[in-house]
Amino acid sequence: MVLRRKPDALTNVLPTLRENPKYQGQDKLPVIVWMMAQARTILVSGAVRKGDRLIPPPSFEILVRLTFPASSARVKATERFEAVYPLLKEVALAGAPGSKAMKQVTQQIFTFALKLAGEGNPVLAKEATAIAIWALTQNVDCCKLWDSLYKENLEASVALLKRLVEEWKEHSLKLSSSPSNTAALNRTMKSFRLKNEEAITEGKGNGSLYKEADKSCKVISGRLSRGSACLKGTAITVVVLAAAAAFLSAIYSETKNIVWLKFW
Repeated sequence: MVLRRKPDALTNVLPTLRENPKYQGQDKLPVIVWMMAQARTILVSGAVRKGDRLIPPPSFEILVRLTFPASSARVKATERFEAVYPLLKEVALAGAPGSKAMKQVTQQIFTFALKLAGEGNPVLAKEATAIAIWALTQNVDCCKLWDSLYKENLEASVALLKRLVEEWKEHSLKLSSSPSNTAALNRTMKSFRLKNEEAITEGKGNGSLYKEADKSCKVISGRLSRGSACLKGTAITVVVLAAAAAFLSAIYSETKNIVWLKFW
């Protein structure tokens, strides 16, 4: 009842719950999960307190690993982590979009998500690519970061590119929400294609991955180009219609004047 009346009280004890061994262990997790469920609203809205995040990116990475282990590594506690994960993920990703602090957070999250996507665990990779795409849609600077991490995370990048192609309709509005965002993603795809071409030409051992990545890059670049053309076409149409409306309005006014003079 105290938590429901004053859910903010939970945020004050979270550091103790996290650091004190007395409150750690699998047997304590159900109680902590229950407490957090009572205070969902305050946790999400208060994800950042005095500059500190309730669930910083390193802690979120640990949570993702614990929630999505390999099938052979599942334990009894895995189901408990799965139960609380949606809420904790919401808290971990909460923040003011576009703020300097949130941009740093999204870049940190993107970095570890890309790494997790390439660790060979399909279940973990699926969630990690979803998180990485979220980071891209929140912060266009993640495109530049991705470019710098591309070669050393090639397998993960292939998975991420494929996911973008498959879910393009779902994410395209955010990824190309402005000309600058579209340009940033387009530059990244062009950079990837140059890297792919270089690796394929040199006959590197992972050439098949570069070829696979290049297919997705080509599709995304094409969709970005078509989207840009549509926006330009829409803008031109609006200008033409506005000009036509002004012209017709002028003719109408002139006709009224002529008719008025005729019958005066």
